[in-house]
Amino acid sequence: MLAKKLLSAPLQSRFIHSSVMANSRAARIGNPALFICDIQERFRTITYEFPKLVSTSLKLLRASKPLNIPIYVTTQNTARLGPTVAEFDEYLQPSNPNLRINCDKTLFSMITPEVKEKLPNAASEKPLDAIIVGLESHVCVTQTALDLLSLGHRVYIIADGVSSANAEERHVALARLRDAGAIVTTSESILFEIVGDSKIGVFREISGLVKETGKETKGALEAFCSASKI
Repeated sequence: MLAKKLLSAPLQSRFIHSSVMANSRAARIGNPALFICDIQERFRTITYEFPKLVSTSLKLLRASKPLNIPIYVTTQNTARLGPTVAEFDEYLQPSNPNLRINCDKTLFSMITPEVKEKLPNAASEKPLDAIIVGLESHVCVTQTALDLLSLGHRVYIIADGVSSANAEERHVALARLRDAGAIVTTSESILFEIVGDSKIGVFREISGLVKETGKETKGALEAFCSASKI
């Protein structure tokens, strides 16, 4: 049907359409940023498949270095809920040039005034392709995604990297966020979409990371991404 429409369209329209299609990958992932939402010690024993959430998030943190992806990190009331998990410590050092902010909050959304100051203005600068992992899916992740969308940024929810105390909340949250305009995808998919071309130098490093973490990725997909869970 699309081919028939293109053939029947004026030549100029056909050229514009094919040009847009040719550049669609760059338009989709042009300015990636990783948002780590409240992955804290207190939630370790009460969150559905918490270790798998951590392994997915760690894979993306590891990829942030060769891909030069900015990182935004928050915690929710650390006095009561503890710090970000120790597995991420290497990437949360002030010396990490990719770390934009690591702050505590009481708002459920990550988009506090302090975080907002670190974001580009989507009206006058290139919008972010905001990649979100963390918890809880139906509270802090949802409100963060909605705030980023309202600011004009694109949002990617990593289905194998978000969770809640009650597993059933994930399905409802992901459906709502799709309806709101967020893209629900997986950690491996987003990494290769950012890379885009196997000829560029970073492909080998990202491909190696994906292979190295293959067992953990398979476990996370089985836990989070069966047809009944997304």
